[in-house]
Amino acid sequence: VQLQASGGGLVQAGGSLRLSCAVSGRTASHYAAGWFRQAPGKEREFVAAISGFANYADSVKGRFTISRDNTKNMVYLQMNSLKPEDTAVYYCAARSGPYASTSYNGYAYWGQGTQVTVSS
Repeated sequence: VQLQASGGGLVQAGGSLRLSCAVSGRTASHYAAGWFRQAPGKEREFVAAISGFANYADSVKGRFTISRDNTKNMVYLQMNSLKPEDTAVYYCAARSGPYASTSYNGYAYWGQGTQVTVSS
């Protein structure tokens, strides 16, 4: 399974970005998917995950939306009302089976990461 993340960039606080993750090698419908992020000097942290339903880290709840399009093998992260503390490298991840995980160790497949920078 290969994942390719894209859509990062530089945005002002309060702005929006949409990250995309292309899943190849297996159809995305057979996997649960998640987004994680890692800021400089910090550990990789959970952002959002989706299987039959979505769940979110408290820090992004109400601002970010994870979705998937199984016909296109794509997973998305719509990020609104961005804050400087959202600045990080964002990674998409996938795991076999129908259940998502909020744990970094729960995912076997990772994309290369895309940089999101939010200026104040």
